[in-house]
Amino acid sequence: MGLKERLQSELTEAIRSRNELKSGTIRMILTAITNEEVSGKSARVLADAEIITVLSREAKKRREAAEAFADAGRADRAEQETNEGKIISEYLPEQLSEADLKKMISDAIAETGASGPAGMGLVMKVISPKIAGKADGGTVSGLVKAALSGGN
Repeated sequence: MGLKERLQSELTEAIRSRNELKSGTIRMILTAITNEEVSGKSARVLADAEIITVLSREAKKRREAAEAFADAGRADRAEQETNEGKIISEYLPEQLSEADLKKMISDAIAETGASGPAGMGLVMKVISPKIAGKADGGTVSGLVKAALSGGN
């Protein structure tokens, strides 16, 4: 069963069990997937890897919205966004640990022979496909920058 089919079946279960948070979140995810499928010149069906990219983007939106609501003193909305983020993360692959990321980054640096800040693009190009959906891009970028500048 593909990821989209899993989401659709779990939406049905959530509706039957009257779980409004989960059903609303899954509907939102499926809408984002559909929007991605119909964007561009022609409609297409997304592969699971592309769906994971959409899920990662939605999870990031929830994290950022939760922070913004918390900063604005809207704890109720921050909690809602956090809970939606938790549901989305159930469908994402397990996140990589910082130690695993550092190992992958050092391997990528060795593979590309990159050094200094100018090599950041080379390293990110090699590592990005390996970490898709498994780590936050901002975190990875910071770790690559630190590794290339000599810090670890």
